[in-house]
Amino acid sequence: MRGRSGTAVLLLVVGGLLAALGAGSAQAAGYRYWSFWESDGKSWTYATQGPSLTRPADGTVEGFRFAVSQDSQDAAQPRRAPDFEEICAGTPAREGTKRIGVVIDPGTAADAPDGESPPAPRAACAQVEPDASGAEALASVATPLRYNSNAMLCAISGYPASGCGDQVADDTASQPDPSGTAGSEPAERSPAAGDDDGSGPSAGVLVGLGAVLLLGIAAVLQARRRR
Repeated sequence: MRGRSGTAVLLLVVGGLLAALGAGSAQAAGYRYWSFWESDGKSWTYATQGPSLTRPADGTVEGFRFAVSQDSQDAAQPRRAPDFEEICAGTPAREGTKRIGVVIDPGTAADAPDGESPPAPRAACAQVEPDASGAEALASVATPLRYNSNAMLCAISGYPASGCGDQVADDTASQPDPSGTAGSEPAERSPAAGDDDGSGPSAGVLVGLGAVLLLGIAAVLQARRRR
């Protein structure tokens, strides 16, 4: 009988540990930022370098999406198709320049910082110098831009008004866009680079785990003494 009692105590301890771990994972954090995308003319692919380093060719399309994502697997892509012919239909080719389609998607209300509403998504045709970067193409059709001291793109056309790669609670994070490839970083660098990604148990959860474990051990020892 006492052996069963000890087993029951151990099961309670295990259950408590699993519940505490579940509470820790529920506190996973996301980051709110502009991600940068390139296209093959049909679909979006997350860019491997920031817009200031790209030199897009004439006839290409680049995209920017503001959203909340937790990690490299769930960054949301622009919701508009990268159709260069449609975006630049009203901008005739001009010698000595190149045309770059630019898609700007400020995301949804769920992605917006407190007190702000996202402007409508839009697309524009940037007509720039042949050696212009992706950042210069963006600047030609969407001002003002705001960068932080690490050259991370923080705002396009003034949105959002403040903040840059801010960490946010998990329950506000966007779900991955099932229609295409996910991105992994903001326009210049990951806001989580070098930081705690918030995906593990918090300090409070670890303290709770220790307390549950100690109580369980004490109960088991007491049950054994009574045998």
